[in-house]
Amino acid sequence: MRLVLFYIIFFFSSLVIAEPVSVENVRVWAAPDSTRVVFDISGPVEHQLSLLKEPYRTVIDLKDSSLSNEVAQPGAEDKYLQGIRTATRNNDDLRIVLDLKKFVNYKSFQLEPNKHYGHRLVVDLYSNEPKKENPIDVEEEITTANLPRDVIIAIDAGHGGEDPGAKGPSGVYEKNVVFKIAQDLVSAINKERGMKAVMIREGDYYMSLRKRINKAREFKADLFMSVHADAFRDPKVHGSSVYVLSKRGASSEAAKWLAESENASDLIGGVSLEGKDDVLASVLLDLSQTASLEASIDIADRVLRGLKGIGKVHKRTVQSAGFAVLKSPDIPSILIETAFISNPMEEKKLLSTSHRKNMASAIVVGLRGYFRDFAPEGTILASRKHIISRGETLSTIAQQYRVSTNTLRQYNSLKGDLVRVGQTISIPRSSGT
Repeated sequence: MRLVLFYIIFFFSSLVIAEPVSVENVRVWAAPDSTRVVFDISGPVEHQLSLLKEPYRTVIDLKDSSLSNEVAQPGAEDKYLQGIRTATRNNDDLRIVLDLKKFVNYKSFQLEPNKHYGHRLVVDLYSNEPKKENPIDVEEEITTANLPRDVIIAIDAGHGGEDPGAKGPSGVYEKNVVFKIAQDLVSAINKERGMKAVMIREGDYYMSLRKRINKAREFKADLFMSVHADAFRDPKVHGSSVYVLSKRGASSEAAKWLAESENASDLIGGVSLEGKDDVLASVLLDLSQTASLEASIDIADRVLRGLKGIGKVHKRTVQSAGFAVLKSPDIPSILIETAFISNPMEEKKLLSTSHRKNMASAIVVGLRGYFRDFAPEGTILASRKHIISRGETLSTIAQQYRVSTNTLRQYNSLKGDLVRVGQTISIPRSSGT
C-alpha cells in the first residue's frame, strides 16, 4: 500500500514539475546606458542565453514554454535593442531573439512574485565601452578651470521602470508623479542665478540606488535631492516630510518602515542590498560628524520650512532614517516625501500642475537661503562684488583680496587688465579670505 501511495505522489509531482510555462507579457525599459527586458511568466522557467553575431543578437531558449500574447517592441530611442522575435523550438520550447543594434553584454535572473508582479525573467543588456572624452570639452574645462561655476543640484526622481513605487487610490504610480515633480523642480532651480539642476533618472526605467549616487558624483553635484511620494495603510494620513541619513537607523517606527520600503527598490530590481554596505559601514559610523551631514540637516530644515508655507507637513521637524539613497559620504543628501499619494486629496494635489510648481518654488526658497549663506567655494554664489574706485587697478584689487591678477582676469572674463571707475567685478572666495 505504501509503495502504491509513493508512486501516486511521484506521478502527480511529476505533472506539476512538467507543467508548461506561459510567457504572458513582455516589457522593455530603455535607459541611457542599458536596456532591461522583462518577461512576465506563469512560473519559474529553465532557460539558456547566448550571444550571436553577424548580425548581433541575443537568443533566449525557454524550456517547455509558450507565448500567450503579442510581444512588445522597443522604441526607436533604444540604444541597444532593435526588435524582438519569437518562434517555437522542438515543438515544446520557446525561442526569443533579441535583435541588437551593437555588441552588448548581458545578464539574466528570475524574480519571485511581489505585490506588483508575478514571476519574472529579467534580461539586462548593457555595454562596457569606456566613455569617449570630447577634446573640445576638455579644452573648455581647462580654460574655465578658474572661472566661477554654478552650484550643481542633482534631482533624483524615486523608483522607475520595474519599480513603480506606491500606488494612489486612482491608480497613479509614485514613479510617474515624482518624475513630474522632479522636472518642475529642475525648471525652477535653473531659473535661479548661480544654480544648475540635473536629472538623475531621465526616463521611466529602473536604476539601482547605488547607481543614482554614482551618477550624482559624476555630475560633481553639491547637493543630492531624492523626491518621493509617501504612502501609508491609513488613507487619512497626510503631509510632507524631509529626511536625512541616520547612522542609527530610523528615528521612529513609521520612518523605519518607510526606509525599508524605499530600500526594497533594489530587491525589486533584482539586486539585493544585503551585505553590500560593509565597505561604507565605517564611514557611515562617523557620518553624523562630517560636514556633509551637517549641511544635509541645515538644507533639509530650510526646505521643510519652505514646504510649511504651502500646506501641512506630516513631521514638523527633519526626520532621519536609513535610506540607502542618502548614503553618499561626500555629497549632502536629503529625501523629500512630497505628500501621501495614498491620501485621495493629496494624490489630486500631486497631479495638479499648479500645486507641483508651488511645491518646487517652496523648495527653491530653502535652497536659495542655504546657498546664500554657505555657497561652495569657486561658485558664482560664493563670489563677492567689488566696485572699481578712482585710482584702483586690477593688480591693486588682486593684492587687496589676496588673489592673483590672472585669477581675477579669468574669473571676470577680462581680455586685459584695463578696468574703469564704477565697473563691478566678482571676487572669488578662497580659504582664509
